[in-house]
Amino acid sequence: MKLGIIGLSQTGKTTIFNALTRGNTPTTASAGRIEVHTAVVDVPDTRVDRLSAMFRPKKTIYAKVTYADIAGLESGAAKAGISGQLLNQLTQMDGFLLVIRDFLDDNVAHPAGTVDPRRDLDAMTGELLLNDLIAVERKLERLTEERKKGGTDKNVNERQTALFSRLHEALNANTPLRKLELTPEESRELASFGLLTRKPLLTVFNLGEGQQPLELQLDHPSISLRGKLEMEIGQLGAEDAAVFMQEYGIEELGLSKMIRLSYDLLQLQSFFTVGEDEVRAWTVNRGATAVEAAGAIHTDLQHGFVRAEVVGYEELASLGGMNEAKAKGRLRLEGKEYLVMDGDILHVRFNL
Repeated sequence: MKLGIIGLSQTGKTTIFNALTRGNTPTTASAGRIEVHTAVVDVPDTRVDRLSAMFRPKKTIYAKVTYADIAGLESGAAKAGISGQLLNQLTQMDGFLLVIRDFLDDNVAHPAGTVDPRRDLDAMTGELLLNDLIAVERKLERLTEERKKGGTDKNVNERQTALFSRLHEALNANTPLRKLELTPEESRELASFGLLTRKPLLTVFNLGEGQQPLELQLDHPSISLRGKLEMEIGQLGAEDAAVFMQEYGIEELGLSKMIRLSYDLLQLQSFFTVGEDEVRAWTVNRGATAVEAAGAIHTDLQHGFVRAEVVGYEELASLGGMNEAKAKGRLRLEGKEYLVMDGDILHVRFNL
């Protein structure tokens, strides 16, 4: 799972990135240059903590999210066409975190002269829409030329023309493509086009210290956090960070919530494997089957899948352990088509 952090310059994108990664990437403006910094972050999960305390394994491994701090996308970029290098980076992302500035700082000039979150949000979502509109119009032009030449399959041309006409209509109405209901076949058809508004979007309002969150009506998920403060906390040692959070009355960092929202944004869920050697969270799409979950662990388990022993996290936690679950008959056997639930604990039986 890879999420791109995007936004106007001087919004605090790299500050948010540093807070997420506990890093110290320079936060100076890139002056329009295309720069990408990438890091992998653990998904906070109290269930993993509890399972680790129960089984006391040699290793505890959390689910992961990859974040990429992408500089170079500015207001007006799409009018001339987003550059191939930048577009290539953006299309590789599974979704976007759009950082919107809502902090005041006389030492950090806003490129538009004033701080206006609604204006900046509309400008950046408009850039993504315009990029897709240009791409869709070009595709429709090619389809028209192909029809005239008669060199392509007529049925394929008609199907694609109908699909891209729907996309064009939506984009002209300022509707992001992720709002359209598409069939699995249509989704596969569009997979190679890299349309940016099909990707899930989470807006992050970057507040100043002591500032109250905005109340804006959005058509997608959002979160407000104090990026600079959370970056400073993230760069402290564990004990100092705990003292700092206590002084500020912070029970949980906003970043932890944002990471979980990132995970939810892409319709992902976790299942667990447990034992003395390792307690681990694995990532699968919601609706994944038991055999697909086995493949997430190792392809050999998928190929030789026989059955999965399954117990839910809540049930295991209430019983106190795996032995108790077995003794109570709560450990059930499931086949290939079983739909894995978030929090399931799996042990895969396989035979090669």
